[in-house]
Formats: sequence, structure tokens, C-alpha cells
Amino acid sequence: MPRLYSFDDSARRRLRDSEVGPLRQAVSRRRAGQSTAEVAAWMTAEGYVGTLGSPFTSMTLGRLFKNPAIAGCAYDDSGQLVDAGHPGAIERKEFVELQKSLAESKTASKTPAFEYLLSGGLSRCGNCEQELSGARTNAGNPGYRCRPKEKDGRGGCGTVRIDAALLETHVAEYVVAELSKPAVRAQIERARRRVAKQAEEFQEEIKALERRRTDLAGPYARGEIRLDAFKAADQEITGQVKALRSRLRYAEQMASFSLGGVRDLVRWWNHAPFGSKRALSMLLLEKVEVYSARDRGVREIEPGRVKLHWRKLG
Repeated sequence: MPRLYSFDDSARRRLRDSEVGPLRQAVSRRRAGQSTAEVAAWMTAEGYVGTLGSPFTSMTLGRLFKNPAIAGCAYDDSGQLVDAGHPGAIERKEFVELQKSLAESKTASKTPAFEYLLSGGLSRCGNCEQELSGARTNAGNPGYRCRPKEKDGRGGCGTVRIDAALLETHVAEYVVAELSKPAVRAQIERARRRVAKQAEEFQEEIKALERRRTDLAGPYARGEIRLDAFKAADQEITGQVKALRSRLRYAEQMASFSLGGVRDLVRWWNHAPFGSKRALSMLLLEKVEVYSARDRGVREIEPGRVKLHWRKLG
């Protein structure tokens, strides 16, 4: 029986740390909205390969995503998800949500609506401060535009239009450059260390709860506590441990985060889920002002046409 990715042995008794992290990130990306093909492309770009040394494809990764063993589970004869008695790389709840995401993608439109990175007030018309909205060009390409005033008074000057890919690529270059600054990297590193310390505290809490569970066996064996009280206490501790393990998993994933070099940042941005890129843009930027181009049909960002207003991070 071949070894399953994220496990150290074919019997699935132990997890392989070097593969658990990538699998958790892959699952998170799929649940965040990326397609299985996009996640496979990210894993290939990061240098992650399958157990036989081959690059991941949407087919091989899709099979892995559907295997309940990655959550320490199995399907019984009635098709119900049950505990398989071995560790899992992800939580059972995550696996259930992953299957829901995979099922929904089968019925989703093959041509999903374009997602605008700078929508929701992040992009503004430099001439009138009106919020830019998504609008297709005459050629059908996604773009941003300042909508002209309507009869009810809503709208702006209507003079600014820009190709979405052109604007978003320009903004992305500056966001990645901002993340490369020593001061910003230092802030992120301080946050990472805080989360790493929190992960250690979660581990100590889990150990303490496990000791309490063990200590309960003695009084119960001596008849000092009733069976119903023993079961209630054991159930309470089990619930607390389960909740802490879930928080610990996320804390460990955040604590292992590394910005890397500029090339690493560019590679991450190119394969990051849309939600992550948007959240990062909103974290770093107050707004993006866009002005009119000097001439129609310009396919580049002219000097002064786009102004980025950065937030002052505490």
C-alpha cells in the first residue's frame, strides 16, 4: 500500500512534518476559493511534489483532497464519516467544508464573474473622489470606471476609466515592494513571534488537560466519583482539548509563515487566493486614486496617474 501524502508510513501512524504544512496550506487555499488546478500550480511553484516525486496535478491533488484519511477519518459502510483511529493533517471540520467546496465547484459556472481587487471603496476617482466601480470595456475586458451622475444625483464626473489588469498589476508591484521594507517586515516578524508564543501556550494547556484526564481515572477506579460524573468530566476535557488543538493548528500555521525574499513575495502574490491579496491590500492601503489618462487607449500607467495612499501601521 503506497504512502499517502502527509503521512510518514503506509499504516498512517505518524504524520510527516515536511508535508503536513504544505497540505494544510493547500486545503486552506482551496477553501478560500482557489480551484484545485490553481492550488496544484502553487504547490509546483513552491517545489512540493507527491510521494513518488511527481509534480501535483489537479487530478492527483483532487484525489488527495477527497481522501478522509487526511483528517484522520474514514467512511463507514453507510457512507458516514467516522474516526479512523490515526492522526490527521487537518481537522474533521475542515475536511467536511472542503468536500462542500469541491461539490459546489462542480455546479458553479465555468466562467465566474471577475473579482475586482480594489472594489468596495479602495479605488477612487482622482478628479472627484467618487468610488470607482467595476465595468466591462467595449471589448469585454474588466475595468474600473467613475460612473457619471444620474438623475438622482448619485455618481461622479464620469471621466476616469482604466483597465483592471493594468491597475491591479501596478498596485500589486507597490504592495509587494512595501512588504519588502525593513520596518514592515519587522512588524510582521513581531506579530509572528507573538503567535508562536501563543502556540506554545496552547501546547502547555493541552498537556495540562491531558494530565487532568489521566488523573480522573484514579478517583473513579477507587469509587470516589460516580460513572456519570467521570463521563461528564471526560467529555468536558475532550471538548476543551479539541477546541485548543484547532486553535493550535492555526497558530502553528501562522507562526511558520515567512515573508522570504522579494522573489518569494512575488511568487506568493502570483498564486495567492483572491481574498488574501484583497485583505493585504486593504491592510496596507487607505485608498488608490486614479486620474484620467492623457490620451485614449493608453496601455501603461503614466507618471502621476495613480496615487497610492498608505496606512500608518501601529
